[in-house]
Amino acid sequence: MKVFDHPPVRGAWRTFRTAADLAGVADPVVAVVRDPGAVWLASLGTLLVAVVCTTGTPRSHVGIMAANLGVPCVVAASMAAPPDDGHEVEVDCSGDDGVIRG
Repeated sequence: MKVFDHPPVRGAWRTFRTAADLAGVADPVVAVVRDPGAVWLASLGTLLVAVVCTTGTPRSHVGIMAANLGVPCVVAASMAAPPDDGHEVEVDCSGDDGVIRG
């Protein structure tokens, strides 16, 4: 489910488990996390294109952080076959639900 309305954005799908995984990020990313408290993603600054969290609710910390940054966010996301890291995806929060297109 989307956290708030936002037009579609594109970026490289990248999974982050801890803040240490942020080291070396140099290109725009769609950050994928399991932890709805992963507010450390904010340190990516303008490289953070969108957030996809596999748990949580729109009122989770990661959703609030994304809204404050103006970055689209999908929470409680489930995908049968998630893309591989580095694959370019589109995150579209302009409709009723958040949609991830590979």
